[in-house]
Amino acid sequence: MDKKILILKGDGIGPEIMDQAIRILKNIGDTFGHSFHLTDGLIGGAAIDNANTPLPEATIQLAKDSDAVLLGAVGGPKWDHNPSDLRPERGLLGIRKSLDLYANLRPVKGFKTLTNASPLKPEIIEGSDLLIVRELTGGLYFGRPSERRENGEVVVDTLHYTKSEMIRIIKKAFESAQLRKKKLTSVDKANVLESSKLWREIVEAESKNYPDVTVEHVLVDACAMKLITSPKSFDTIVTENMFGDILSDEASVLTGSLGMLPSASLAESGVGLYEPAHGSAPDIAGQNIANPIAMILSTAMMLRHSFGLDTEAAAIEAAVETTVNQGFHTKDLHVENGTLVSTSEMTDHILKNLQTNE
Repeated sequence: MDKKILILKGDGIGPEIMDQAIRILKNIGDTFGHSFHLTDGLIGGAAIDNANTPLPEATIQLAKDSDAVLLGAVGGPKWDHNPSDLRPERGLLGIRKSLDLYANLRPVKGFKTLTNASPLKPEIIEGSDLLIVRELTGGLYFGRPSERRENGEVVVDTLHYTKSEMIRIIKKAFESAQLRKKKLTSVDKANVLESSKLWREIVEAESKNYPDVTVEHVLVDACAMKLITSPKSFDTIVTENMFGDILSDEASVLTGSLGMLPSASLAESGVGLYEPAHGSAPDIAGQNIANPIAMILSTAMMLRHSFGLDTEAAAIEAAVETTVNQGFHTKDLHVENGTLVSTSEMTDHILKNLQTNE
């Protein structure tokens, strides 16, 4: 198999965790006989510094000409005081919109060895395994107008969705639930927001097309509490953009660190983008201490969702789990009687277990 992959290392720890993912990808290519052709592009702060825009047109074109995109991370204090159109995060929002990456899949799995890395009690989180399906190209982050008025005394942000935007993400969630435990939790704020009332109506209507899936509706504030008190009660969660952003980050406490959470951003057809759920962590950039696992697992998601390489993806996931269960961990995690390793050393151990499993 020959595939073209656009590499967007981005800012902060992005380049160093991406380098580790590329090591894993090359191993998979060599072992399974695939050719992955990698092209570098600019996004975020790096793009601002080099091209005076967080998302150059060249990057968009490279992405559209590729079979998939791997993204490290964007952002950092260096650009915090830039005007809104020159913030690194605008590059991330822009590429999602340009590629119509409407569906964000964030699996959250609690590893037994890492139960003590979480601030929650082990009996609460052990065995938790859920998928958050987040709408990614609509809602409050993209609605217009979004501006300051009356000399900054008034601000306006607009939550905007079309019915078709809601339908497609809700269908995606039902399809995802069918591949898991056939339970779907729809999260909204239907007691307050008109958009959530329509969302709930669509979920109810679509549920008739998926009779094998059990559906429950939960208000976002109740969901936030339940994620912490009873995470094992969830399997597949679907929600709009901002709620999904917040809840998926909250869910990181189940794993002990955002550094464990991969994500996939998918279009109805075309290029998918894969990135860790964490940020650029500029305070630890360049120190070889960042956790590469979320980036590596995002690479596995790319193999599965964009290329249909389930065996190869499963091999990476198994190697990661074996490595974690052996007690190896980076600085963001606390593992009792574990072995603290660097970014590159963690990848060394994953590669070793990848080769052993093969």
